[in-house]
Amino acid sequence: GVPILRNISEIGQDDYGRPGLSHTTIAGAVMHGFKEVEVWLQTFAPGTHTPIHRHSCEEIFVVLKGSGTLFLASNSHLKYPGKPQEFHLFPNSTFHIPVNDAHQVWNTNGLEDFQFLVIISRPPMKAFIYDDWLMPHTAAKLQFPYYWDEKCYQTPSSKDEL
Repeated sequence: GVPILRNISEIGQDDYGRPGLSHTTIAGAVMHGFKEVEVWLQTFAPGTHTPIHRHSCEEIFVVLKGSGTLFLASNSHLKYPGKPQEFHLFPNSTFHIPVNDAHQVWNTNGLEDFQFLVIISRPPMKAFIYDDWLMPHTAAKLQFPYYWDEKCYQTPSSKDEL
């Protein structure tokens, strides 16, 4: 289990071999036994970005500092993501990613870090990675477990009740 109260600055962080990324799992299904939700604190250095990807979980972001850009393709009914919409992200903004919509988050501010909380449903996440926005959904590469779940992934217990 997880202690009721923790200091975020004392929780481990890692870049998982991805320069410019700082990831902290604040509450993780795999690490802490949560079943329905996972919470991350992520910081992207200027120019850092996620791959183009999609997943079958809901995802909510809360921007804490810095600014960036969300690219979101809501064309999951097509054979490939297609041209994404572009959204400017700023401190104290929040946004969500619909299930299975391909997206990418960039720190497009060349002067400061971009930091946000991420809340996902149905952890651990199975991500499908795209080389570009015209790559067919059927060619996307499955990444499971995801980087921060690799070290501690285990089969969850099926016991949900007393």
